[in-house]
Amino acid sequence: MDELRQRIEASWAGGEPDVEAVQAVLEALDTGRLRVAEPEGDGWVVHGWVKQAILLYFRTQPMQEGSWGAYAWHDKIPLKTRLKEQGVRVVPPGTVRYGAFLEPGCVVMPGYVNVGAWVGAGTMVDTWATVGSCAQIGAGVHLSGGVGIGGVLEPPGAQPVIVEDGAFIGSRCIVVEGVRIGREAVLGAGVTITASTPIVDVTGPEEVVRRGHVPPRSVVVPGTRVRDFPAGSYALPAALIIGQRSESTDRKTSLNDVLRSHAVAV
Repeated sequence: MDELRQRIEASWAGGEPDVEAVQAVLEALDTGRLRVAEPEGDGWVVHGWVKQAILLYFRTQPMQEGSWGAYAWHDKIPLKTRLKEQGVRVVPPGTVRYGAFLEPGCVVMPGYVNVGAWVGAGTMVDTWATVGSCAQIGAGVHLSGGVGIGGVLEPPGAQPVIVEDGAFIGSRCIVVEGVRIGREAVLGAGVTITASTPIVDVTGPEEVVRRGHVPPRSVVVPGTRVRDFPAGSYALPAALIIGQRSESTDRKTSLNDVLRSHAVAV
């Protein structure tokens, strides 16, 4: 991929767009031979040049019409194809864009998976859930109904939203701005986490505050923290870590039971 990377970076720097190189990157993303970000040690490495290729694709790809029965669209990016041979189930009107990759066993209900996204084996993208551009979703994840996983395309070097293996994201949760949800973490219904949202561990004698990362196996619910302003004191949104998954609530047990054991809404 070194030569391909050099060609994309030269195009991004202001040269003539290398359409052949851009198309090659999108094809590699679509087939899973390349991804925007991947785990490395305890963290993740972002391939900014791959994001550059996606942005160049938008610039160079002409608008085109398409249809399925009476449903018609007019867009620059076609739909993903060859779903059956890839072992992926997409329930209409679920949508997966070309340039996204889903491992075998994935199920997409009437939700949406955007270009550059990676979705691991056996993951469920439930009804009206959205996987934004370049988001990295692990294996065995459940994105419940109405979940919003934000896209992060610019700047190219920015970390996308990452949801690691075995996590459960409850109904109507919102995770955006490059937030990382750790392996087997559980988010109760309605949790919103942005890059600046305080993630407060309240399980000990004193609170522990972090931002941008939910630790593995944490159980998280919506909360608030009071902040003083000139006009008065107001409760701002926060995410509260109220416990950890126990060994009895591993992947063999319904993750709904994890939430119920902490009296948390699914």
